[in-house]
Amino acid sequence: MKHIFRLLLTVLFFNAFCCPLFAQWVQTSGPNLGGVYCLATSGTNLFAGAQGGVSLSTDNGTNWIFVNSGLTGHSVRSLAVSGRNLFAGTDDGVFISTNNGTNWALINTGLTNHNVWSLATSGTNLFAGTYSGVFLSTNSGTSWTAVNTGMTDTEVFAIAVSGTNIFAGTGNNGVFLSTNNGTSWTAVNKGLTNSVAQCLATSGPNLLAGTYGGGVFLSTNNGASWTAVNTGLTNTKIGSLATSGTNLFAGSEGGVFLSTNNGTSWTAVNTGLTNYNVWSLTTSGTNLFAGTAGAAAGRVWKRPLSEMVTSVELSPNNQPAQFGLEQNYPNPFNPSTTISYRQPQSGQITIKAYDVLGNEVKTLVNEYKPAGQYSVNFDAGKLSSGVYIYRITAGGYTSAKKMTLIK
Repeated sequence: MKHIFRLLLTVLFFNAFCCPLFAQWVQTSGPNLGGVYCLATSGTNLFAGAQGGVSLSTDNGTNWIFVNSGLTGHSVRSLAVSGRNLFAGTDDGVFISTNNGTNWALINTGLTNHNVWSLATSGTNLFAGTYSGVFLSTNSGTSWTAVNTGMTDTEVFAIAVSGTNIFAGTGNNGVFLSTNNGTSWTAVNKGLTNSVAQCLATSGPNLLAGTYGGGVFLSTNNGASWTAVNTGLTNTKIGSLATSGTNLFAGSEGGVFLSTNNGTSWTAVNTGLTNYNVWSLTTSGTNLFAGTAGAAAGRVWKRPLSEMVTSVELSPNNQPAQFGLEQNYPNPFNPSTTISYRQPQSGQITIKAYDVLGNEVKTLVNEYKPAGQYSVNFDAGKLSSGVYIYRITAGGYTSAKKMTLIK
């Protein structure tokens, strides 16, 4: 009896004092390099670019190491990953590392402005946003060419790629669009009432712009028109945006906000976060990471997505009319992706992932759920690259789709 009593006490203690730690933001041990401007993931590696250089974590932020050998531009404002290449945009131009940051090399030939605020890749093309506009490299940064025709504001804070469209967010004149890899640009600002576009993000067919003082704007037509989507957003000074499937996250001077309905409404998700000045966001596996500002307070914070992204049930008058299984997003993915589904009636739902030989690799959902629409994260960090199948079974309904893991 004594042993049973002690076991019960242990369980109660764990539930009362340990579990809440995982239901809130937790400050990681680093990177201790000043304010964190940017975050990026490459496989199981997490990189943080800060005022003092680049740090690397290989264990979800538990431990960090400095990876700055050869990096003379220590104010790292942007990071981009392309295959085995890691690029860093700094106050001294662009650097490349082919060994996860162990060594860096300067790649500035043709880059006439070395204040690089943003980087983005599109296939084999690499774009850099600077105080003198956008520069393009088609050879992994070996050489650069200015591509600014039609751009009336060359203070480029953000770059986003959506298919063949390249978007640039500027400091004074909003957003510009190029459909020809930067050869020419067109302003796309109808409805964008704040012209300081500090960050951009894509979510499926949608484009989001985070502005300084105007909140978040949504475009469903490649920037042709914009709508402010700020309900519930108590701070409109937006410094970063991130997506996880159909879920949107905005980092602001008032912390982190979540929207599960394309920005129609936002909810603050700041429990445990003691520094609300969020400069950067990224998802890695099943976690959301936030980089905060301040020479002493700049750190990377971590929170499980499952603690913020809960199932979204529709009202009784707006329930799904039929079962449905959506294509996972992103696809291809590395190493995680989100699968959304809907059900018009309560019942047992099962979603499983299989390899191409039909072997089950993971059960994603296996429970009774009320009618509604839901999403589930699939973390394939331990699986090999290749094509996988996910299949839903609900009552008499079954459906399956393919997804591609590329590491």
